[in-house]
Amino acid sequence: MLTRVKSAVANFMGGIMAGSSGSEHSGGGCGGSDLPLRFPYGRPEFLGLSQDEVECSADHIARPILILKETRRLPWATGYAEVINAGKSTHNEDQASCEVLTVKKKAGAITSTPNRNSAKRRSSLPNGEGLQLKENSESEGISCHYWSLFDGHAGSGAAVVASRLLQHHVTEQLQDIVEILKNSAVLPPTCLGEEPDHTPANSRTLTRAASLRGGVGAPGSPGTPPTRFFTEKKIPHECLVIGALESAFKEMDLQIERERSLYNISGGCTALIVVCLLGKLYVANAGDSRAIIVRNGEIIPMSSEFTPETERQRLQYLAFMQPHLLGNEFTHLEFPRRVQRKELGKKMLYRDFNMTGWAYKTIEDDDLKFPLIYGEGKKARVMATIGVTRGLGDHDLKVHDSNIYIKPFLSSAPEVRVYDLSKYEHGADDVLILATDGLWDVLSNEEVAEAITQFLPNCDPDDPHRYTLAAQDLVMRARGVLKDRGWRISNDRLGSGDDISVYVIPLIHGNKLS
Repeated sequence: MLTRVKSAVANFMGGIMAGSSGSEHSGGGCGGSDLPLRFPYGRPEFLGLSQDEVECSADHIARPILILKETRRLPWATGYAEVINAGKSTHNEDQASCEVLTVKKKAGAITSTPNRNSAKRRSSLPNGEGLQLKENSESEGISCHYWSLFDGHAGSGAAVVASRLLQHHVTEQLQDIVEILKNSAVLPPTCLGEEPDHTPANSRTLTRAASLRGGVGAPGSPGTPPTRFFTEKKIPHECLVIGALESAFKEMDLQIERERSLYNISGGCTALIVVCLLGKLYVANAGDSRAIIVRNGEIIPMSSEFTPETERQRLQYLAFMQPHLLGNEFTHLEFPRRVQRKELGKKMLYRDFNMTGWAYKTIEDDDLKFPLIYGEGKKARVMATIGVTRGLGDHDLKVHDSNIYIKPFLSSAPEVRVYDLSKYEHGADDVLILATDGLWDVLSNEEVAEAITQFLPNCDPDDPHRYTLAAQDLVMRARGVLKDRGWRISNDRLGSGDDISVYVIPLIHGNKLS
């Protein structure tokens, strides 16, 4: 086991399975080389690159920064820039997509009984103009904007597939609730098909004691309408959207799992998406990409990273509850360093799934196994293999030279944060920044915000390219300049050798929705 782990660590340090990620036909199980690709490799469609330009962009020495040729290809004058890695994989394993989605009710779908005045009310909603809601039109859908970033590992297959298909899953999930979302004056029904409940909150429920006494208003009392037995939760509309995005991620992951027997869908990917719907931004993240808002110089984090360290307790608890997943070769406990045989019987610091602090335990034989989570920072790995704990794909990923699958420890569930555009009057320099970890590995939130606040005021506010130029500036700052000792950024720090992809989304366009 020790030899195997040493080999695994040697292969995976500095990038997730970097040694095999250059081939779209690498990997075992159902993702073999005899299967066709689900979609051909390419760069984001909105870049409008020819095949020759795609090939020229894959220069690991010059590392040219690609930017939008035409700003009208993206909504809101969104800026975008990207650069390939310094040689860790043949392809740029980042992918991106951006679309305007139209969500319409599914034919034959059951919805809550519409409010008699809902059509008139919808036409006067503050968001009505921006989202093109039309009066008295059952068939009319809701338009929403969609941006996405995917960071692939062990090949670009999963990232390419997700960039083409996740938006369709988002649309499909929203279709089930689109009529409810339009009727924002009424809380979502608990059961579809129920009449909207306009009963005041303080009269909707009855205590159990009162109902058992048969008091006035109790269920079954003469002359009183039936009432709910216990308190009913009030579910706001935005929670339905959050649930739809969570379900879309799950369905995307299940589709990759199903189709890997038909297509070569290599590796896995992180996923970061933004959906602008009814005047709110929904930022869903699964992985270690990041989103921040820079508003009037203030930094507002819109995502969290999911890594072996941030999800230690979840991973340890799963291993504790299902020890067979460890293959009798790993321990779910964490120690400050590898335990040595000579330390058997001694007391050593450790922590379990229920601990944020540390304690001492007597070392036993089982503690000699390799830790489930090993390493620190960007070098932390689950089972000495993978450095991210949420994302899509990775269904065939195993511990090096073993039959231990890692997928049970990986989750496709995103964290979703909501930002209400209507609460603020945004200026031309207020932006939402989305980027893969190639940017954040070398630049902090503060450095990125400072770069943006210095760059944008020096651009013509009427220049539609200003946000693409800002994205290009961020990529350039993270990539750095090639010197004798590699890529270097400010203060002679090591630049990013990873793929870097950056969106700069101006929030001033959100003012039109509010």
